[in-house]
Amino acid sequence: MHPNLLHTTYISIGSNVGDKRAHLQNAVQQLSVKIGRVVKISPIYETPSWGFDGGDFYNACVCLKTELSSSEVMTEILEIETTLGRIRSETKAYKDRSIDIDIIFYEDEILKTDLLQLPHPLAHERKFVMQPLCDIAPSKIHPIYKKTVSQLNEAISSDGIEKSEEVLQNPNCKKDFSRFNYIAIEGNIGAGKTSLATKIAEEFNGKLILERFADNPFLPKFYEDNMRYAFPLEMSFLADRYQQISDDLSQLDLFKDFIVSDYDIFKSLIFAKVTLQRDEFKLYRKLFDIMYSEIPKPDLYVYLYQNTDRLLRNIKKRGRDYEQKIPSEYLDKINNGYLEFIRTHKDLNVKIIDVSDLDFVANDNDYQKIISEIQEI
Repeated sequence: MHPNLLHTTYISIGSNVGDKRAHLQNAVQQLSVKIGRVVKISPIYETPSWGFDGGDFYNACVCLKTELSSSEVMTEILEIETTLGRIRSETKAYKDRSIDIDIIFYEDEILKTDLLQLPHPLAHERKFVMQPLCDIAPSKIHPIYKKTVSQLNEAISSDGIEKSEEVLQNPNCKKDFSRFNYIAIEGNIGAGKTSLATKIAEEFNGKLILERFADNPFLPKFYEDNMRYAFPLEMSFLADRYQQISDDLSQLDLFKDFIVSDYDIFKSLIFAKVTLQRDEFKLYRKLFDIMYSEIPKPDLYVYLYQNTDRLLRNIKKRGRDYEQKIPSEYLDKINNGYLEFIRTHKDLNVKIIDVSDLDFVANDNDYQKIISEIQEI
């Protein structure tokens, strides 16, 4: 086998005794060390024991890239199970276990030996395998049945399976942020971009750039009389953003691994297009284009999508007086402006994350879900 050729394998993990999440997390860690890079991790699902009378299982699926052959992967799995306390009996009977690890697919390989059978012969019948697998590989085609994972999953009853609030962390996460020099977290007013940028900077040793919107004297006036104060507001924001980004990106911090900001300067044009009159916007656009051409672009642009109702609740919750009268129509226009920008800038490395049902500030599981999505890029 060529040593640089990476193969994709999908592996199922399960546990029904002790600290089940910890057992799964330890398995993911060992898979990462012994087999290859963890690319995707599914949510955890809680399911009744299958084939015997025992405690409920925690189940998940993992996608890995590996240089190993399928038989080498299986050999490593058996060693990992032993390390994590699994005792395989000589009988074929199912029983409680601290960890259970199975290869579901290894590329499109079809194989039957004393050590391994591929694809896993029973996976397509098991909801606790197909549901988490569907979350990370819905379009993967079963090499024997010639159906997608999504199609096979739909054919199995969902009775008894529940998605857990607990999540697994990718052990490769912290290594991967160094791939980026500059990450911009963007979103509508109240989407949570400042909170997320701050958490990422703190956890992954990033240099944090936060927009200085609170110091803008035109902002409260704009929300009272937007026709009068739109142009000076947008001009002052543009000048301040240009100055801040120019200064902060040019100042090398040897003790930080990357830069993360809670805005990208292109937001200036998005907001200006909504707030300014046509003649004002034409003038503004000329100045913006000159500045934008000189600004480094982010290696990764993360857009946090929040539905309008959730945005309004967030705005009310944070309690800035001058924001309380923002109409929903204004937020809709801003969101459409962002989506149009993303659609028309094909060269931008963009990740859109729907956070409408997540609370990544108060709920660490929700935060880990977002981090996992970013790491998949």
